[in-house]
Amino acid sequence: MSFLEQLNFSGLIMGAVTFLVIGLFHPLVIKGEYYCGTRCWWAFLLAGIVLVAAALLVNDIMWSSVLGVTAFSCFWSILEVFEQQERVKKGWFPRNPKRTYPWDKSKEDKK
Repeated sequence: MSFLEQLNFSGLIMGAVTFLVIGLFHPLVIKGEYYCGTRCWWAFLLAGIVLVAAALLVNDIMWSSVLGVTAFSCFWSILEVFEQQERVKKGWFPRNPKRTYPWDKSKEDKK
């Protein structure tokens, strides 16, 4: 038992949490772009700012780290939303048939 008490699991736990947060944001970006388009970028920005503030206010290093990782995942998702729209344009992801995309307007102008 003393061997387990000497190990520091906080790094492994933080690695696992980071992995899970990144895994959570991948489908959030895809669904956000599908239903809202690139207009959802501000929600990621707002969530990131709130999470940065929370990370600064929390005293526990583990929870502060979790909040910080989640905040910067939100900030990274802003870029990913715009890149996701490009992936939809290339046909790599399904487009929402209920939405008009920016490249649709240029086709209508040519008619």
